[in-house]
Amino acid sequence: MLRKTKTIPSTLAIGYIIRDAYVFNFKNWHDNTIMNTDYLLESVSYFFKLLQERQIEYVLVGGIAMLQYVEGRNTKDVDIIMALESIPHLPEITVLSQDNDFIRGQFEALQIDLLLTHNPVFNKVKQEYTTIHTFIEQEIPCASIEGLLLLKLYALPSLYRQGHFARVGLYENDISTLLHYYQPNVLPLLTQLVPYLSDSDWKELRAIVAEIQQRLKRFHNSFNKE
Repeated sequence: MLRKTKTIPSTLAIGYIIRDAYVFNFKNWHDNTIMNTDYLLESVSYFFKLLQERQIEYVLVGGIAMLQYVEGRNTKDVDIIMALESIPHLPEITVLSQDNDFIRGQFEALQIDLLLTHNPVFNKVKQEYTTIHTFIEQEIPCASIEGLLLLKLYALPSLYRQGHFARVGLYENDISTLLHYYQPNVLPLLTQLVPYLSDSDWKELRAIVAEIQQRLKRFHNSFNKE
């Protein structure tokens, strides 16, 4: 059940965020097939309208949710937490790939990444760490600051093992930025991940967070000296 907290107003439009990520990605300039960006905007609006009309429970996460809290994040897809049982109610989504915890799909011009709630961490974020943000399109349930931190912390050990250097850097930067601007107590969040990580992964995660906190401390000390 979604825990609705205070509605947070916003001037962000999800459609324009995704459109700009596509238009300003130089890799797309070499593509002979230029996407109709008006169609992309329509796809975004229609997708969230369907979720609302069909009363599907979901939580927006990923880069778009991050933009509610920090500037400068860029993303070309929509990441949401959703139950696997909801997928049959969205036959418009074409499933491109699927594993135990994730589904990648296509909805018209829009790429959708689904984090499935039978993963206990994803479900915890959906149930306990959500708030409502008002985008230009409509009100949308989003992960809170703590929810985003939980997801990114949980993902880091796996990203390190898989050698995804670019994503590791992106996630660590997101964590650093959230800790810098909002200063949440990160230790309780780490503790909540204990049942879902191996001992070695949890110890490594503690070390990573300690390094991030040291960098932030050096930054704050340098800033205060000026």
